[in-house]
Amino acid sequence: MCDNKKPSTVYLPPLTNFTFGSKEPQYEKDPSVSARFKRLRNEFGMWGMRQTSEALLLLHEHNLPHVLLLQLGTAFFKLPGGEVRPGQDPKESLKESLTNLLCKETDGTTPDIDWKVSDVVCQWWRPSFEPPQYPYIPPHVSCPKECRTIYLVDLPDKATFAVPRNYRLVAAPLFELYDNASSYGPVISSLPQLISRYNPIYM
Repeated sequence: MCDNKKPSTVYLPPLTNFTFGSKEPQYEKDPSVSARFKRLRNEFGMWGMRQTSEALLLLHEHNLPHVLLLQLGTAFFKLPGGEVRPGQDPKESLKESLTNLLCKETDGTTPDIDWKVSDVVCQWWRPSFEPPQYPYIPPHVSCPKECRTIYLVDLPDKATFAVPRNYRLVAAPLFELYDNASSYGPVISSLPQLISRYNPIYM
């Protein structure tokens, strides 16, 4: 028997309400995976654990939820977001990252999209200066090296995205992500289970 407690409601606009443009390329800070973990080690010595804020952006096509992902090359996918600077508020950092990644370049100070950051969907922890990460802190780890926080970010009814030319912004259906860590990694492939806590309203 299902629990009578009502899940939180999330409003999903249709994919057709969004247009996709392009802008100048934006390159990763690190040229390789080994360089990324070398920088992580160096910065941990200066500032401690790295915080990363990422966005779960949901919309729908034919009443099926889709997740917006950034695709680099043919086989690398990631959620939009970025590193949080020391002392910076994680939600404000995420808004800044989303504007830099997905909004048109303007001379004004007001972004094209008013990002509304709401729930924390999940957190993943990196216990060492290596790729493995977990949705919990392993009991033998006292000082995790990185914490990735994924927030639900409500999309406006319609918008125009401007995507760096070296990326593609793709809408991936939940059935493509589910249990597909080989293509999307453990974090993204776990999102369908986490999204099931919400009651979707298709706009």
